Amino acid sequence: MTSSPVQEKPMKWVDRLNPVMPFFAAMLYSIPMLTSIDIVSASVALAIWLLLFFCAGIGPRTIVRRTWPLLVAAPVSGISMLLYAKPGGETYFTWWLINITDNSIELSSAIVVRVLAIGIPTLVALVGVDPTRLADALAQVVRLPSRFVLGALAGTRLFSVLADDWRSLSGARRARGLGDHGVARRWFTMAFALLVAAIRRGSLLATAMEARAFGAGDRTWARPSTVSWRDWTVVVLALGVAAFAIGVAVATGTYRLVGSQ
Repeated sequence: MTSSPVQEKPMKWVDRLNPVMPFFAAMLYSIPMLTSIDIVSASVALAIWLLLFFCAGIGPRTIVRRTWPLLVAAPVSGISMLLYAKPGGETYFTWWLINITDNSIELSSAIVVRVLAIGIPTLVALVGVDPTRLADALAQVVRLPSRFVLGALAGTRLFSVLADDWRSLSGARRARGLGDHGVARRWFTMAFALLVAAIRRGSLLATAMEARAFGAGDRTWARPSTVSWRDWTVVVLALGVAAFAIGVAVATGTYRLVGSQ
């Protein structure tokens, strides 16, 4: 009796993209969105992206999980604008350098929404990118030096090892009776020991990579990285969302160029 092949979980459209193209799309999308401080264009862009994500099967839970630091930081970014922006319109509160006016409230709201409009689609598309696929794309599509790319990939893969080393060092020090007093001293001692261990591991890894001819002349790649129509569709879509949002702001007369009063 033959066993049936294992069914692979279908990948979402974000996972099918070439990893470098979302970075390119995010850059092209962010540049025009940063030219204005108005709540209309930011709200339009944010609403379009949320609708597109829902249509693509990316639910609210996934969005919140990938962007929760931004959701926390966005209101904080508007506080300074609320308190210290140039006064304008009716004044609601004033004390020393603090002036809360119609202008500061409008700018604060616009800043918060704009941070969300730029950050949410960027984080949803980029958080969780496989480092190996990203390294393949950087070397094959962007044409970065393979020696640099593979070294960076190896370093990224070793980040998880640092946590294991820290726990091992902590356990060893406690077993010797050295980890019960002097928190600051213990931290610096362990940090130095961890640095020494990381340097030794890096030297061994570099030697092993040299022995396998990494970075020596032309090389082949086990996983070809190509750019498909899906990638260019995302780039065009990002530009289209930015252009439409800015166009709506211009049409409604709310477009506010950065630096203008």
